[in-house]
Amino acid sequence: MKTGYVAIAGRPNVGKSTLLNKFLGVKLSAVSRRPQTTRQRVLGIDNGPDYQIIFLDTPGLLDPGYALQEKMLRIAHRSIEEADLLLFMTDAQAGISQEDAAFLGKNKKGRVIGVLNKIDLLEKEGVLKAIAQFHRLTAIEDIYPIAALKGFGIDELRQGILEKLPEGPAFYDQDSLTDQPEKFFVSEIIREKIFELCGAEVPYATAVVIDQFKEQPGRKDVISATIWVEKESQKPILIGQGGHKMKAIGSSARRDIEKFLDRPVFLELFVKVKKKWRSRDSDLRDLGLG
Repeated sequence: MKTGYVAIAGRPNVGKSTLLNKFLGVKLSAVSRRPQTTRQRVLGIDNGPDYQIIFLDTPGLLDPGYALQEKMLRIAHRSIEEADLLLFMTDAQAGISQEDAAFLGKNKKGRVIGVLNKIDLLEKEGVLKAIAQFHRLTAIEDIYPIAALKGFGIDELRQGILEKLPEGPAFYDQDSLTDQPEKFFVSEIIREKIFELCGAEVPYATAVVIDQFKEQPGRKDVISATIWVEKESQKPILIGQGGHKMKAIGSSARRDIEKFLDRPVFLELFVKVKKKWRSRDSDLRDLGLG
């Protein structure tokens, strides 16, 4: 069977997590309209009758401004190095940059597929120009135009991946979806809701820590989580007047958590000020970003 690891990489907000979710047919990776939603490597397994593709969704490639972003960039580079194949993804409207081209010149030579996303936002002539630019700047032969959100071009891209993967035994059981624990995805769902429902810079200053994850067969699971913010001034913005914002985050997160776990849950959220956590190595290690 065809099997191997495939890293999905590119600048922030080009649709990497949306693509992973579309390949798997389930929502595994957190998605929002805002950049830098993904902070950690998310592994998702696409199982077929004669293949197993292990996708690695990675944080967006950017110039880091603080310790958290440095860790995210390191995670992305490590995932790319470990993979058998790299899907380098870009937004069709923005096109590929000189920085993207320079990055590709140093990584995965001969093992790269170009992915041009959001082609539904362009006319045919614009798509052709974007493909030509991608090829001219990178010399990548295999470039797939897709619209990940709408599912256009996904089957063709999967076939292109399989043509480049080696033959070998499966790495995971055929019914496996990921190698990460449920509580990781619970924290990601909560964080996704913060990105969706809070404006300004507050979401970027938040982290989610699962304090309790208690499974209770026949009853609701009990999940308790603490949301870190960096400043006292961010706390009332996150909580909202009369707790309105926090209730909305909790309700929306609980619905998605129940859908993901396929069982009822009781979700309790707290907010804690953790000053400068994005720049402190010990706090980043506690979040699994060591």
